[in-house]
Amino acid sequence: MDQVTIKDVAKYADVSPSTVSRVINDNSCISAETRQLVREAMNKLGYHPNEIARSLVNQKSRSLGLVLSRPADRAMANPFFPDIIRGIASETQAQQFQLVLTAAENYDSERNEALRLLQNGSIAGLIVMAARVDDDLIRRLVESDYPFVLVGRSPNNDGISRVDNDNIRAARRMTELFIDRRYERIALLTGPENYVVSRDREQGYRQALEKAGLEYEEDLVYRSDFTYDSGRRAADRLLAETGESIDGVFAVDDILAMAVMRSARDRGFSIPGDIGVAGFNDAPLASLVEPALTTVEIPIVDMGRKAAEMLLEIIEEGAEPGDEHILPAEIRIRDSL
Repeated sequence: MDQVTIKDVAKYADVSPSTVSRVINDNSCISAETRQLVREAMNKLGYHPNEIARSLVNQKSRSLGLVLSRPADRAMANPFFPDIIRGIASETQAQQFQLVLTAAENYDSERNEALRLLQNGSIAGLIVMAARVDDDLIRRLVESDYPFVLVGRSPNNDGISRVDNDNIRAARRMTELFIDRRYERIALLTGPENYVVSRDREQGYRQALEKAGLEYEEDLVYRSDFTYDSGRRAADRLLAETGESIDGVFAVDDILAMAVMRSARDRGFSIPGDIGVAGFNDAPLASLVEPALTTVEIPIVDMGRKAAEMLLEIIEEGAEPGDEHILPAEIRIRDSL
């Protein structure tokens, strides 16, 4: 039989998981009637509270955790991570919390490090940076009722506090811009397939093509990690294999778009004369490269600040998880398209 979780108890008692957690931790704001209802559900289902999680609440750590989903040197090479950390740190500093930052070599290390920090009381809550399609870390955080906020979207769990932009809509709008400018065969350079953000941006690209009556061709979709070196290898392969049969490349990250531009120039292609290129995120260098990069601007610093604010509301004020904040994205048209 599967282990009974807080979510099972909450469903049986028809209350929220946070209410169950507060009953377990003897929170005085819970009425006697609700307390009795929850305890009866716990007894009926045979649920035993996670003592480690209880001790975390009592320790009142004033640190928030952020586990990078890749080694530090690779993460910091992409401007997204320094910017979102800057936003998180501005809020934690204002609220007199510390930010515990660790890097992980792989997904197993990321999950284990995040859970270790929570279980030993080092942090009061966690900001999760990248959701996978089937994410065991998020599942275990939900089951254990640990405070956390996701930067992104999780397809398999409702009621998760998260901050994001609408990646599907933004990618669709960028692809529509290609189409409006008479590009007919547009390749896509996207991220790892197991990341939700990669799939969402690919979905927007596909929606725009299908709406315009253009064929979605799997052979024109290439994948890369979100680093310049990985992007350059993928861009070289893309241009070598597609040759002059494409007239545009939409890269779902500016670092990847810059790799495409360099690879295209090395092969003698002019931008945008031979190949139009667009990116995503509006990195600081996007307006400085030659030609200036057309891209999707998202408020990365604000996303970090909002994620920390939401997490602190859960920890300090007992806010219910499940709040969502979708921040706006704008197309920045420059010279590469």
